[in-house]
Amino acid sequence: MSSAGLLNTRTTRPRSATAAESARLRWGRRFQHGGWFVAPFFALYGLFVLLPVVRGLYLSLTDANISGDHTSFVGLANYREALRDDLVWSSLWHSVEFTLYVVPAIVVIALLMALIAHHAAHFKWLWRLCFFAPFLLPSAVIGNLWWWLFQPTNGMVNHVLGLDTPWLTQKSTALLAIVVATLWWTVGFSFLLYLAALQAVPQHLYEAAELDGANAFQRLLYVTVPSLRNITGLVIALQVLASLQVFDQAVVMYQFGPGPEESTRTFVQYTLDEGFTSYRVGYASAISMVLFVIVAAVALARMWLLRGREEAGTR
Repeated sequence: MSSAGLLNTRTTRPRSATAAESARLRWGRRFQHGGWFVAPFFALYGLFVLLPVVRGLYLSLTDANISGDHTSFVGLANYREALRDDLVWSSLWHSVEFTLYVVPAIVVIALLMALIAHHAAHFKWLWRLCFFAPFLLPSAVIGNLWWWLFQPTNGMVNHVLGLDTPWLTQKSTALLAIVVATLWWTVGFSFLLYLAALQAVPQHLYEAAELDGANAFQRLLYVTVPSLRNITGLVIALQVLASLQVFDQAVVMYQFGPGPEESTRTFVQYTLDEGFTSYRVGYASAISMVLFVIVAAVALARMWLLRGREEAGTR
């Protein structure tokens, strides 16, 4: 066959086949640059995150029960009921109140712990181990441990403070007990973040401030704290997201109950009560979608603030 004939056969190939080959080439190039490495992550993310969210959204629009029988579509009726449910608002307030107590305390305590471990002259490894070790304990261990520590008669807290306070059985201190237990348990993670950030602060900034006559407190205030601004934002965002979903330590410390006068019933706990105690899976799914929207809004606000800060820094 002549060269002109070969040219004609190439130019008369179906356009759809050429488009399909181009698409395959594009996808092949993408996966050659690491696509196959992230494919397992996307598969697991879709299976265990996206699919449950879609399933929960569907159930929130039905009157599904725990047995799955006689499910019918009810539209937004579950959401309207949730807006009128006083227990939804009270449990949401308990979660918000818990967050308002925990987040500022963790930021301050974790920073102080990181400063101690970073500037310790001896046994730095021991400081780091002692500060981080509680974070490795399971939530069930934490709940039972602090349940015993807060006992009014033989608990260590009352023994050390010289008090006789019924921490777990009176409304004014019930939520505070969970806050203290949570701080002791989770502050180690934020401590580790701050410690890593402190090690990345340029030393010449401290030297320049010292040459200008700044004392230790001024160096902390005008060098260390501004240098940790990004990590502080990350700590706040992570702790807000975790605190709004508080559940484990609360239910263990109060034996799966709502606490005195329902003062420790959190939003997640009320959702599970509706789903697995009252068997109202559809209504529980609607409540969980409300929490999902709140958590997503916090995460998106964090991303928006961080992006705005980065854009302002590049100008």
